[in-house]
Amino acid sequence: MPMNVRFADFIRAEIEPILQAWEEFAETILPAERMDRTGLRDHAREMLLAIADDLESHQSEEERAAKSKGQGPDAKGTSWAEVHGGDRHTSGFSVMETVSEFRALRASVVSLWSKTHLMVSERQLADLTRFHEAIDQAVAESLEHYATVKEMETRLFGAILVASPDPIFVLDLEGRFIYANKATADLFGLGLEAILGKTAFELGFSFASDIQPNLEAVIAERSSFRGKFIHRFDSGIGERFEYLLAPVLDEHQLTEATVCILQDVTERALAEEKIWHNAHHDLLTGLPNRRLFLDRLDQEIKQAKRSKATIAVLFMDLDGFKDINDSLGHDAGDRTLSEVAERLTSCVREADTVARMGGDEFTVILTGAQQREDADLVARAIVSALEKPYQIEEQSVELSASIGVSFYPRDASGPLALLEAADQAMYKAKESGSDRVCFYDTLYE
Repeated sequence: MPMNVRFADFIRAEIEPILQAWEEFAETILPAERMDRTGLRDHAREMLLAIADDLESHQSEEERAAKSKGQGPDAKGTSWAEVHGGDRHTSGFSVMETVSEFRALRASVVSLWSKTHLMVSERQLADLTRFHEAIDQAVAESLEHYATVKEMETRLFGAILVASPDPIFVLDLEGRFIYANKATADLFGLGLEAILGKTAFELGFSFASDIQPNLEAVIAERSSFRGKFIHRFDSGIGERFEYLLAPVLDEHQLTEATVCILQDVTERALAEEKIWHNAHHDLLTGLPNRRLFLDRLDQEIKQAKRSKATIAVLFMDLDGFKDINDSLGHDAGDRTLSEVAERLTSCVREADTVARMGGDEFTVILTGAQQREDADLVARAIVSALEKPYQIEEQSVELSASIGVSFYPRDASGPLALLEAADQAMYKAKESGSDRVCFYDTLYE
């Protein structure tokens, strides 16, 4: 290359090596890891060509001095430096990372120029000075547009937060509220001055201890977490909530705060719970139905297997119930069954399960019944409770019960087999007369 080549011509001629150096540097910046070659080079070519044209334009001393301070005259339309700054903000580059790219661009051009021009003329030195001034102006334009885009995003984000019907708040690393939108204040039933600077513990929220470990994990692992909690705030709004915790990362990818978004799911949760309850409970008595009974029996068997414990299952059929239905009607029969359910529940512990299998058949799971005498004692108490008269439609009616008993693991090892064994014992008790209790292991004696 001739020794007297103009700096602008040098930039145009050597633009590919300059861009190669720019690309290699850009690849070292974290947000650039997701960008392809086109994205890395994006506007660098246009900026260099614009600078080359600028070097060939006439400028006064005052204009050059202003450009060296990044205060050059506004370009007509949006400059490539401004476009670059806006795009870099969108791509997640920090201010320092954006500035460092311009430093790399400057270094690439000057380094390559120095290698090919060991001696420079006064004119070339002036061109080099003007190049530095143009780079300074490009940095200023890029950062100004970067800041403009960021400020607009901040305003838009603020408007979204204010308008959001969902409570959104930000917690610092100590779990203190440093931001809360209006929906949050409305939900908490507190003014912002009472919320900011406080922790969920200090505000007396019952869910604070449950959320705390998840909050710490989000901070440490820099990952989001979804959870649920039940709480009734002073505002009286909702009681079932789902929440999302998301980390706010600084330029070093370290968590500097946590955003939490709440969603009131009370209506949906209660509707789902009602559907589940209706699918697993007898609608008349409110007791677990056959489906839930077998599920609980399966869980109890697994627990008993681990702890080497025993379980007793009682299967009972009401004697004389058909007569009540036939003589007094189904409404009277339903009221009788409801009272039977109450009496059965009063005869067992809270840890035991009473279920209605359908019709006038009921079952009981007795956990921890170590021997025959334990189950026999409960069965006799049930017989005694059920044989007391029932006042139905101003009439006194009587019932009795036949009860069959089976034991895990002695009589069977699975839920259905254990229930079937108790059912067989119940039929043996029924054949022997009313108010009888029969154990499965006596059927084959």
